Amino acid sequence: MFRPQIKVLDCTVRDGGLINKWQFSDDFVGKVFQALTLAGIDYMEIGYKSSEKYFCRIEHGAWKFCTEDDIKRVIGDNKGEMKLSAMADIGRIDSCDISPKSDSVLDMIRVACYAHETDKAVSLAHLCQDKGYEVTINLMAVSKVIERDLDEALNDLSKSSVPVIYLVDSFGAMYSEQIHFLAKKYFEAMPGKELGIHAHNNQQLAFANTIEAIIAGINRIDATIYGMGRGAGNCPLELLMSFLRNPKFDMRPILEVIQELFISLKAEVEWGYHIPYMITGILNEHPRSGMKAMAAKEMPNLRKLYEDLRDGTSLD
Repeated sequence: MFRPQIKVLDCTVRDGGLINKWQFSDDFVGKVFQALTLAGIDYMEIGYKSSEKYFCRIEHGAWKFCTEDDIKRVIGDNKGEMKLSAMADIGRIDSCDISPKSDSVLDMIRVACYAHETDKAVSLAHLCQDKGYEVTINLMAVSKVIERDLDEALNDLSKSSVPVIYLVDSFGAMYSEQIHFLAKKYFEAMPGKELGIHAHNNQQLAFANTIEAIIAGINRIDATIYGMGRGAGNCPLELLMSFLRNPKFDMRPILEVIQELFISLKAEVEWGYHIPYMITGILNEHPRSGMKAMAAKEMPNLRKLYEDLRDGTSLD
């Protein structure tokens, strides 16, 4: 499956931080950075760019904010060839919180938004471009968007100068047919744009749907080490690397860091396929209900959880 145009972005710290509020030690983030660098990964998304006006730094770890001091403290002076990215959520950051690229070790800002926020996302992305960054827009939760609204959002994105747009299966609800349908729609609506894929694993399909996206012509690929991510997690990086057959990739540093850090971490902060996440996935619902059930450390009545979500009587 080797295709040199494909670029892999690891978002372990950013998406995985949704499990533990980004309470990762410097040692953990530093070792992940080194493993990804040695493995030949193209981008590491080291966290979010967020405003301390909206979030408490005591409650959230450093990687919710990704200050220059925090990043430099962890990666040291020799960044190497791998590029660094951070994600900015619309409504959770102010433009003044993003410094010029000339003052930053970050290479790329990924702007995340919902369909009704597309105009705001384009504005922020253009601002980041003007400041010297590579940019993408990640259009979230599209499995819940009616087609007319999605068409309007894609039309707005097509008129922007943002070169990369991500197809995001936020709820892990999609099947291969939907990946192909949406990839075709995105390509036709936004000629000249490059597409990305970000998949969640509620139905054990994150890796499979990522493969389908690659077959459909998508070249920007998200993954996480050991599949770590919110709720059911994401496409596992180690599986993706094996599939891509790119000779620049070296699996060994990833296997080493999994053994050293992630196997024990998974026992403390659980992620991955579980029935509560499966239920939210098949019903195309936000995984918050599944996350609440898993956090309780006591399996809920699965039938009742399914029926409540199906009937719209429980949203928490």
